[in-house]
Amino acid sequence: MTTTAPERAGGPAPHGGPPSGAATGGPRRRTGRVRRISLPYLLLLPALLLELLVHLVPMVIGSVMSFKELTQFFIRDWGTAPWSGLDNYRVAVDFDAPVGEELLHSFLVTLGFTLLSVGLCWAVGTAAAICMQDAFRGRGLLRALFLVPYALPVYAAVITWVFMFQHDNGLVNHVLHDQLGLTDKPSFWLIGDNAFVALLTVSVWKGWPFAFLIVMAGLQNIPKELYEAAALDGAGTWQQIRRITLPSLSAVNQVLVLVLFLWTFNDFNTPYVLFGKTAPASADLISVHIYQESFATWNFGRGSAMSVLLLLFLLVVTGIYLAVTSRGRRVRTRV
Repeated sequence: MTTTAPERAGGPAPHGGPPSGAATGGPRRRTGRVRRISLPYLLLLPALLLELLVHLVPMVIGSVMSFKELTQFFIRDWGTAPWSGLDNYRVAVDFDAPVGEELLHSFLVTLGFTLLSVGLCWAVGTAAAICMQDAFRGRGLLRALFLVPYALPVYAAVITWVFMFQHDNGLVNHVLHDQLGLTDKPSFWLIGDNAFVALLTVSVWKGWPFAFLIVMAGLQNIPKELYEAAALDGAGTWQQIRRITLPSLSAVNQVLVLVLFLWTFNDFNTPYVLFGKTAPASADLISVHIYQESFATWNFGRGSAMSVLLLLFLLVVTGIYLAVTSRGRRVRTRV
């Protein structure tokens, strides 16, 4: 009498069919793989929805408004405003007309202000980060103090500068005129040509701690052995900075400069709090200019067209900047 051993679990099925375990394990494995793949997207879904509500939806609505003759007569129901096509864009880029001429002037002022502010923020932040690289007594306290301008709320910080720039009892005139005697008479810092200097000062004071923070984080990834080897070869401090520090920070600086440029070019809070609704001609940044075009003249269609033009300009600049920096990085990698 012969007996047959019981088949093992997962063994071959009768008539040469697939293993019994594969029949149940396959769908389970596929389901688990789908869950693992879809989990990150499900976690990102709330953030994407909020991004759509906060940024993309207003961007689309603003783009639609730029093609409408939207004035104060259609504020209650802007959807009934008549279509104007490209008329708002034609008026904005007609630099021979008053509207286009004022927009061009504001654009040039903003461009010059942004380049100066970004350059000074990067230079001051990088210098401070390099000075804070070596350990010394009180370094932690100095780092915390350096980050105070960046941590303060924008309105509180700028309002403080407004009091400091006052003509009669401001701290700036008190120091420059009364104590140091550098000026013949107290200066008006919030009107006239000095308004550009005041705006640049506040922007650099508020923005350089961010550059300091980013560069200081990038310095942590540079091996100290490189500096030790350079010192043994006779390299001085400036040579170490030029040959080791700055090349090692190239990737960090590329992102830092782009972020600073976008933030500064779009800055609205600083000039608005510093000068109010009407900024002086020397400090007429394009963000405040678009605000005045929209809410002072009640021409929201034209203001929306200017906003779209600003968006396109920043997209073009960002694309060119990323293309140039990526190409330079690939060339250095090949070398």
